[in-house]
Amino acid sequence: MLPPKLADKLLQLYCRKECLEDLQGDLYEFFLRNVEKKGMRMANLIYWIDVIKFFRLYTVKKPKLIRSMNTFRLFKNYFKTSIRSISRNRLFAGINIVGLAISMSVGILMILYISQLLSFDNFHKNGSRIYRVLNTLEQYGGSTVGFASTSVHAAKRIEEEVPGIESLVLIRRNFRDDIAKGDRAIEVSGFYSSNSFFNVFSFEVLHGDVTNALDQPDQMIITRKVAEKLFKKTDFVGEIVSGANNDYTITAVLEDIPANSHLQFGALVSFITIENEKRKEENDYFFSWRSMWQNYAYILVEENQDLGALQAQLLNIEISENKQVENYAIHLSLESLSEIVPGKDLSNNVGPQVTWSLIYGLMALTFIVTLSACFNYTNLSLARSLRRSKEVGIRKVVGATGGQVFTQFLFEAIIISCIALLLGGLLAMGLEPYFIRYIVDEDINHLTISFDQIGYFILFAIGAGIIAGGLPALFLSKLRALIVLKDTSKIRVFKGVNLRKVLIVFQFVLSMAFIIGASISTSQYRHAMNYDLGFNTENILNVRIQGNDPDLLLNEITSIPGIKKASKSGMVMAVGDNWSETFKRKEPLDSFEVMINYIDDQFLDLHGFNLKVGANFSKDVRHENQARQVIIEERLAKTMGYENAEDAVGEIVEITRRTGNINMQIVGIVNDFKYSRIENGPTPAAFILGSADDFLHLNLLVQTTDIVSLMDNIDKTWRKMDQVHPLRAEFYEERLQQAYSDYDNASMVLGFLAALAISISSFGLLGMAVFTTETRLKEISIRKVLGATEKNLIYLLSKGFIQMLIVSALIAIPLTYYLFLHVLYAEEPNFVEVGPLQMIPGVAIILVFAGILTGWQVMRASRTNPADMLRSE
Repeated sequence: MLPPKLADKLLQLYCRKECLEDLQGDLYEFFLRNVEKKGMRMANLIYWIDVIKFFRLYTVKKPKLIRSMNTFRLFKNYFKTSIRSISRNRLFAGINIVGLAISMSVGILMILYISQLLSFDNFHKNGSRIYRVLNTLEQYGGSTVGFASTSVHAAKRIEEEVPGIESLVLIRRNFRDDIAKGDRAIEVSGFYSSNSFFNVFSFEVLHGDVTNALDQPDQMIITRKVAEKLFKKTDFVGEIVSGANNDYTITAVLEDIPANSHLQFGALVSFITIENEKRKEENDYFFSWRSMWQNYAYILVEENQDLGALQAQLLNIEISENKQVENYAIHLSLESLSEIVPGKDLSNNVGPQVTWSLIYGLMALTFIVTLSACFNYTNLSLARSLRRSKEVGIRKVVGATGGQVFTQFLFEAIIISCIALLLGGLLAMGLEPYFIRYIVDEDINHLTISFDQIGYFILFAIGAGIIAGGLPALFLSKLRALIVLKDTSKIRVFKGVNLRKVLIVFQFVLSMAFIIGASISTSQYRHAMNYDLGFNTENILNVRIQGNDPDLLLNEITSIPGIKKASKSGMVMAVGDNWSETFKRKEPLDSFEVMINYIDDQFLDLHGFNLKVGANFSKDVRHENQARQVIIEERLAKTMGYENAEDAVGEIVEITRRTGNINMQIVGIVNDFKYSRIENGPTPAAFILGSADDFLHLNLLVQTTDIVSLMDNIDKTWRKMDQVHPLRAEFYEERLQQAYSDYDNASMVLGFLAALAISISSFGLLGMAVFTTETRLKEISIRKVLGATEKNLIYLLSKGFIQMLIVSALIAIPLTYYLFLHVLYAEEPNFVEVGPLQMIPGVAIILVFAGILTGWQVMRASRTNPADMLRSE
């Protein structure tokens, strides 16, 4: 026999859990008695009456609203208590807030930067189905290089043979031309593209129909910015503009390309335009399997398409093609659009060159700096645990649980962290230009803030508060009310090592490591700038030809007073630009890559090369034979198998140029020189006598004391010959500084991080010094009364800090040395030797800085009047 179910459910609904079992049991007993004495109907009625009768305040559950209000009141109390505690301890709170704010400024910038990177290309309608075709070149000997580009031949085979592809677009970079309408002319750059561009990508179209906008030769699509520069309006579809060699028909106008697109361009020109030019030149190499240097293929796969099946089809294509070539193989693969930025470290990439390894490195540095600031809070909070132990004891005596005490102190840490977030945001605004200049890729010039990122900032502040306040809150919550008056400031971990000392040592190891790292990077930068390249770079001004007639331009500029000599070249060497060709002597396998520069007959003399054997290029060589002479360096002669370099003069080598194979005669040998950047190691190099199409730079040897007037005269001469392009001229030394700016930037970044770390650790050390001296004032007074001198007291109070700094140095020096020499730059052949000059200054700076901070507090404490401290004892 059971009581009425509905009445029983009502009882369970309103009754508190702690009362339900007893009350329900009693009612069941009464119910069974009433059934025996009064019958079932009367027992049911009495049970209903009893259930309703026990609906009282002490049995009814508290409504959720009341519980929520209690929780709200509790956190309101936490907030008030935290604010009062912060206001009462302004010095320590200020130290923690400033330290956290400094580190959070870096964290805010990193959140903005990573958020912006992850937003790249997310505006395309079918972005999840867009993939880029990658090439991996495997050369003879097994070396492999990954390329973001692919060949026209591969793209066409994929489009024709691979099922499951909805559309494929083929683009080619480095389109650049001067377009004019009437008397207005501007320079535009962008891509050649096949007509399926808008089948794959979702760029906004302002005017025109893009369905067939790129299917005919000499068709051009431009952006709003280009349109407004050229026409001062945007709606001029159908207009014809004049280029250097072509007239283009404007078929559409696009909205300016979003900043978060890895494809940035001012114009798109129909791909058939460049194809027709190459066919007219009979350039078969352009259409070959190996011609993968400037072309990019993007595919839009069909929905629910199996990528494994696509990759298998690509494998079939590469197998059939690689069978027809020697000494190399090309492998095809797919890369998702979302994986391009950030993405892999690939050659011939377009857009920001940001790899995940860089992001992880920056995140690690941000975490380390933030952790250092969090340790400040932990350290000072643990040191102040003696003062706050009474507060904890009183809280527990009046009924607070350990969890409530933990929440209170953790809440206080989070509030301090949130206040630091506001100050850190202001610091981040000031640091943003420097962050972009020294860390961010040049394709990103501004960090934008969105509503979502504000949420990330708050989570970041809460996380920092939890890390900083978690340990002190846990420690204080575990204190027992009966023993809170004991000395709890000494916390032993790691077999007797004081936790506070461990945290201080960590902070100063970090500071020293950053300073030493900045010193090493600066030394490497100076080493690179003073490295013997094997040729002269002093007082040489390099001028970009920018499509002008090199001979005409040379004649005009050399007439300017102050220019001693002049030459023409394809590139500026030793700054990172590379151009290679394949040299082959006799056997098919007897071939190797050689770095090439196309020069004229004045180049070697102007740059001070030592022609050891043979002759320089001759002006009198007939035009049809100009490309058949080559001058090599001694290293290349030995690579080719000649024990005596002079034996190579007169030999014929076959050079596989990208326009075909050409036999060339070695006419001279120069001293070994540095073709590429110094960290790339020795690379065989050669000079080829170039023609007008090969030259991109004028090299001017300057001899004047009035550089400003010289540059003004060069600029005036340039503007007479070219009204479209601005003069682009840099001294060789400036180009070298730019080439090795990564070392300079690394030293700047590490120096900046060192400044942050020193600031944070110094604030922490100052707080510890203040606290230590304040808590030992009575001890100091007693010692002075007993005869201790000021020197004795200074030594007594400062020896602990000095010992920690010495331990920090002993850890930081070998750690930084190993990191730079055996991890970061282990493979670089020309890395600077690291010695005491790089190590000692960083340690000395920290020791002096820390000594000043602690010495100031120690001197104050040692000069305190004992009578003031002991008169109340």
